[in-house]
Amino acid sequence: MVIEEHPMQPFLPANGRILFLGSFPPPRARWSMDFFYPNWINDFWRIQGLNGFGDPRHFEKRGEKRFDLDRITEFCTSRGLAFFDTARKVCRLKGNASDEFLLILEPAPIISFLQSMPHCRTIVTTGGKASEEFLNIIRELTSSEKATVISINKLPAFGERVSLSISGRDMEWRRMPSTSRAYPMPLQEKAAYYSKLNV
Repeated sequence: MVIEEHPMQPFLPANGRILFLGSFPPPRARWSMDFFYPNWINDFWRIQGLNGFGDPRHFEKRGEKRFDLDRITEFCTSRGLAFFDTARKVCRLKGNASDEFLLILEPAPIISFLQSMPHCRTIVTTGGKASEEFLNIIRELTSSEKATVISINKLPAFGERVSLSISGRDMEWRRMPSTSRAYPMPLQEKAAYYSKLNV
């Protein structure tokens, strides 16, 4: 069993107000940049371009199949957008990028992330696996009395607000649809959900 540690450092700007959590990056061969949501056929940055600038190609390098890292990091810093994933250590059971075959061995240290971002009040999970793992993280924090949350028996609906408190900080959790094209939802419909975040 090959164990992978997260290949990226968390992106946690001091003014961070929204923390986006995916599941885990795809294999490096699929990256088009060294940043979160690096897969060229993942539509996360097209959704941000569409919602923020009316252009799904806003964050693309013209004429190249890669994203504009400088433009993306400048955008994220100016808007207070932070990024990591719900897993810090995983095993790919099939050796591919599918969340279905991703075994999470170590969750991300959410509390330490929040400690470096005093203005963060929203956590967004981008997809089913990320949402399931975040729910597991919250349950673990609740059992250790580091978090409180209204009882949740199932994952919230897309866009639904879930109120919670982590280390005494009132926050909200928003579950969003996966931006992977493997998830069958039109880009415009996904963008409509993400627009509710007021990025």
